[in-house]
Amino acid sequence: MKKLIVLLTFVLGISVASFAQSKPAEFKFEKETYDFGKIPMGKPVSVDFKFTNVGEEPLILTKVETTCGCTVPTYTQTPVQKGQSGLIKVTYTPAGTPLPFSKSITITSNAKTTTKVLYIKGETVAASSK
Repeated sequence: MKKLIVLLTFVLGISVASFAQSKPAEFKFEKETYDFGKIPMGKPVSVDFKFTNVGEEPLILTKVETTCGCTVPTYTQTPVQKGQSGLIKVTYTPAGTPLPFSKSITITSNAKTTTKVLYIKGETVAASSK
């Protein structure tokens, strides 16, 4: 009986050690902040945040949230395999008064860093009339 317990403990220890050695999914973004510069009021603008999974496990985005309804994200819905790339597209539609803006996009995933924040910024200006 003692031999069986020792054997099971040994097998469990090896499996835990091998699991701990695997590298979890992880983001590597080409850019994490984007400056639109000056944009006219009411004209939607978009930016693509491209990322690569540099971890060993598949990367799964579970949620991408923005701080207001003027910023709308679309993102890769399928698991991103090791070495593969994914995309988060953010569209900002300026409304209201011409002012500088700064918005954050919060990503929740199964990556080693479970929460990641991207930023967009710029300045809205009055639309030119023709």
